[in-house]
Amino acid sequence: MATPAYDASSIQILEGLSAVRKRPGMYIGSTDVRGLHHLVWEVVENSIDEVLAGACTDIDVTIHTDGSISVRDNGRGIPVEEHPKYHRPALEIVMTVLHAGSKFDKSTYKVSGGLHGVGVHVVNALSEWFEVRVRRGGHEYFQRYERGVPIAPVRVVGDADSTGTTQRFKPDGSIMETVVFDKETIGRRLKELSFLNPGVAIQFLDERDGSRETFHHAGGLVEFVEDLNQGVSVLFQPPVALHARRDTTEIDLALQYNDGYNETVLAFVNNINTIDGGTHVVGLRAAMTRTLNDYARGRGFLKAEKEGLTGEDVREGFTAVLSVKVLEPQFEGQTKAKLGNSEVKGQVESAVYEKLAEYLEEHPAVGQALVAKAVQASQAREAARKARELTRRKGLLEGGGLPGKLADCHSRDPARSELFLVEGDSAGGTAKQGRDREFQAVLPLRGKILNVEKARLDQMLQNEQIRSLITAIGVGIGDELDLSRLRYHKIILMTDADVDGSHIRTLLLTLFYRKMQPLITEGHVFIAQAPLYRLEKGSRVAYAYSDQERDRVAAELGGPKGVGQQRYKGLGEMNAEQLAVTTMHPGSRTLLRVTVEDAGYANSLFQILMGEEVEPRRQYIQQHAVEVTNLDI
Repeated sequence: MATPAYDASSIQILEGLSAVRKRPGMYIGSTDVRGLHHLVWEVVENSIDEVLAGACTDIDVTIHTDGSISVRDNGRGIPVEEHPKYHRPALEIVMTVLHAGSKFDKSTYKVSGGLHGVGVHVVNALSEWFEVRVRRGGHEYFQRYERGVPIAPVRVVGDADSTGTTQRFKPDGSIMETVVFDKETIGRRLKELSFLNPGVAIQFLDERDGSRETFHHAGGLVEFVEDLNQGVSVLFQPPVALHARRDTTEIDLALQYNDGYNETVLAFVNNINTIDGGTHVVGLRAAMTRTLNDYARGRGFLKAEKEGLTGEDVREGFTAVLSVKVLEPQFEGQTKAKLGNSEVKGQVESAVYEKLAEYLEEHPAVGQALVAKAVQASQAREAARKARELTRRKGLLEGGGLPGKLADCHSRDPARSELFLVEGDSAGGTAKQGRDREFQAVLPLRGKILNVEKARLDQMLQNEQIRSLITAIGVGIGDELDLSRLRYHKIILMTDADVDGSHIRTLLLTLFYRKMQPLITEGHVFIAQAPLYRLEKGSRVAYAYSDQERDRVAAELGGPKGVGQQRYKGLGEMNAEQLAVTTMHPGSRTLLRVTVEDAGYANSLFQILMGEEVEPRRQYIQQHAVEVTNLDI
């Protein structure tokens, strides 16, 4: 089928340019490191949209030594001729007018990630400079912008024997909090895009260190699932691959089960990672439950009509990547984290049910393995239910008393209340003295909690530490989790800056990510940053959170000579006032919010660090050993 015409008439303007530079957070979410990389995604997604249109096969992304980044593709090239209605070059309109683009015209792009039409314009507005080169119609065209303003008209700078667009920009340091691109973050997203678009090859070069990577995965979603399940034992090989079309919606799914207890589902809409799920994920889960129940009953694994596998049973050890292409997706917010189209739920559910049922009929060994796994999970769920009832009778989960070691706050307003999870009774005692009792609660943790990466829910509920955490937080766990019951809107991990403290923090994050993930995705989990050093000279006292900061602060106090230094090996070495001022009190503390920007990477990292396989963990430690900043030996 011929590619639709793509010329100046394809470009439409919805409204004039807004003051993006005054309110950048409205368009890219934030001006921190996440917002910085959002600028990159907006430009890369324009090239990916050309891939979706069948017009692009190669994309080159380069981080340059001058702090800029460029994205080059072999697509059709942005139209450069004069717009028939607005009488300006189409390229200039695309680059400088908010809500101008061809994504609103479905004859130009059937599906697109950049549906809000604010992508590249916003990047241009938030860049110190932005340069565009377009190869089209045998010529190469060029235009440069500074802080969103063109400094010269679009002009021809040479001949071209190919088509495509090259965009290069340098973020504006007067607006962005950081302008240093992270190679790992960009590499993970490009790798993800290569899985989702098996027809494209993406070259990634970092001139700062000379590293180069090529991302090309002809196996698509099947390779994606295999990548997610690296280091774990799978129940069957290769992963199941399903493709279907319902009305105008295209549905692609790859799935596989492993012998673990956790669910990993990555869902995408028009290549956008919907980390908060949405109707497509609801449809997938409903289809999986329905399909396995029908298969189990049809084969006699479930005898009584009242018996049945729950969604929790079916999703144990379930790994899947779902990618849907939707003509008019409705996302919740500009960050596009959740799909809201109600019709997509039924489309995904019917397609997956039909295709998976066919697959299981043709592969009975796989079907039997999945049912056996789910039945085993059902038995464990029943044990977990009994454990819940037991703990409720003891008054630990609902309507009863709070954990004995919890020093609760006076406030009953969850939005104002904070819960500090503190390592050990000693530090817990200091934290209780230093806290603001009005809105800060403290729960000391005795030793290391259970590693939930290797445990079922019934095993977790038998663990006193985890029961205390569930009780204090109040939302429940697993499928029973209800965020409306959250007792504290800030859950703050406060552990020592040593190996044991890091391990406890990782165990807690594993629990939250695997079994209480909405706490993370809704922004309720934080890590407290305790100082490593206390420096004193005369009556002047200062704190440092790293070796570099220690040296800088010592110089500000008059140099190392005469400056007393104390290195804190644990929170318990600080008195209550010191802990309060440096780590607990709003206004003087530093908190890091825990986010899940890349769910696939987080999943693999938890499997590597906390899973059964030793070799992947050894390799990871060897690879990243040089990055360690605080080594406790």
